[in-house]
This record gives sequence, C-alpha cells and structure tokens, in this order.
Amino acid sequence: MSKILEFKRPAPKKPARQSALCRNNHHKWKVVKDNQFDTRQGKLVTVEQCERCGKRRNVLR
Repeated sequence: MSKILEFKRPAPKKPARQSALCRNNHHKWKVVKDNQFDTRQGKLVTVEQCERCGKRRNVLR
C-alpha cells in the first residue's frame, strides 16, 4: 500500500491594510471643516483628509 501525504491547507487571506490607490499616492482628499480659518503666510490654510486611509495634509490657498 502506498503512503498517503497530508497537505497543509492554505491560510485564509488577510484583508489589505490600506487601499492600493493610497499606497501609490492616489488619495481621495476631502476638506476637513473643523478649523477653516487658519492663516499662514497671509494665505488661507485648508486641511484635507483622505477618505480611505485617513492621512491629512495642509494646503495653502
């Protein structure tokens, strides 16, 4: 009689930590309206946050 080999079952795939778009710097920016009226260098400072990953950036306009 032949010897039967037991194969290891593949582990379930883990969900991605972050969107593939955000990893490649293609964020989906949305304006945060908590503090609209900050000024810096005589310009209006707008705070934006990515909807997918939560990263924030400041934009001078």
